[in-house]
Amino acid sequence: MKNGSVIILKIFSRRAILTKIIIVGSGGFLGSVARYLLSGWVYDTMPFAGFPYGTLVVNVLGCLVIGFLGGLAEARNVLGPEIRLFLFIGFLGGFTTFSTFGHETMALFRDAENIKAFANIIFHITICLSAVWIGNAISRAI
Repeated sequence: MKNGSVIILKIFSRRAILTKIIIVGSGGFLGSVARYLLSGWVYDTMPFAGFPYGTLVVNVLGCLVIGFLGGLAEARNVLGPEIRLFLFIGFLGGFTTFSTFGHETMALFRDAENIKAFANIIFHITICLSAVWIGNAISRAI
């Protein structure tokens, strides 16, 4: 009887982990698609800008949304654990693009576009951190 209980617990534990993986993976897929579409649209509207505006827009929006939803989750406890997994780790993890930010910044340095590279760093850090703060403040104010 004791061994049967352990086996049942392991099965439920594996199912729970697989469920979480599917939730995060689904959100990541949708977030990555949304990032691709939005940044592509931004680049299409500014094709000769020579600056990674698409990545900047995605990161600012992602930071704003995570600040807002994080504030709602903390202040009002409105998001359950599965929704948090889907949105925060899955969707927004796939949507925001700080790895792309690093790559594009290094490419600007490589191409001797130092002013643009430093501007990219400053804009991303200041605007994105501000967006997290603003999103959090908005969620607490409503």
